[in-house]
Amino acid sequence: MQEGKIIKALSGFYYVKTDDGIFQCRGRGVFRKNKKNPLVGDNVEFIAENRQEGYILDIKERENELVRPPIANVDQAILIFSAKNPDFNTTLLDRFLVLIEANHIRPVIVITKIDLLNERELVNMENFINDYKQLGYEVALASSTKGEGMQQFFPILKNKISVFAGQSGVGKSSLLNALRPDLKLETNAISKHLGRGKHTTRHVELLEIGGGLVADTPGFSSLEFKTIEVEELSFFFPEMKERINDCKFRGCLHLKEPDCAVKEAVKNGAIKDYRYQHYLSFLEEIRQRKPRYEK
Repeated sequence: MQEGKIIKALSGFYYVKTDDGIFQCRGRGVFRKNKKNPLVGDNVEFIAENRQEGYILDIKERENELVRPPIANVDQAILIFSAKNPDFNTTLLDRFLVLIEANHIRPVIVITKIDLLNERELVNMENFINDYKQLGYEVALASSTKGEGMQQFFPILKNKISVFAGQSGVGKSSLLNALRPDLKLETNAISKHLGRGKHTTRHVELLEIGGGLVADTPGFSSLEFKTIEVEELSFFFPEMKERINDCKFRGCLHLKEPDCAVKEAVKNGAIKDYRYQHYLSFLEEIRQRKPRYEK
């Protein structure tokens, strides 16, 4: 019996890393029966006669897990957004932040392609960056093509399991290549017709970068709030969470309730209006969600 961490899942095989190397394993049938599949990031127990023929016997308890990408025990999510091409999208960023907060994972916001902005666009971008910094989020700027800002990532990544995620075409693979050139990950240019990149990542794999493990994951174009309830949503907006106890009514949804501290903060500018509008949009989306039935 050995213990290790799954660092790659591909075509029904799980690649488990130990101090002695990497073992190719299959999952036991009992996992499929119990509807609990091994995930990249899982700490597991396995047996193996050799490096190519191992079987995973047990999955240790998970700190957390994501459905898309399918990965477990994530410490932080590096959310990569481009300043331009594709344009910076606060709605999508807030959607990512809510989902990451809901999974108790630390987010780090990375803005790429700052060099493509003109003076007016740069001022707007700096305003957004300040907004998110004031909310307590760590924000880093980088240009993989110019090699700028790369050194700041190594202390961020050290001794952590990190997910690199973001909209397609923002430069996730380019950034990983800049951090570790020997990876030579496939990158695709932005389609001018669609305004977004093609998905270049086909599977989830943990890569050793900067003294930590980084998951290069498939790009996203949409993310759904499948497990978040209406009463919970405001807890994943830090500026709302800190004011919840000041609302007159317990369970306030910050819509039409009187003496709502959140609405008052929006009114006086302490909460940015665009963040509140995103909250309202997400709240309505959750309300319109079809009921889930347990099988």
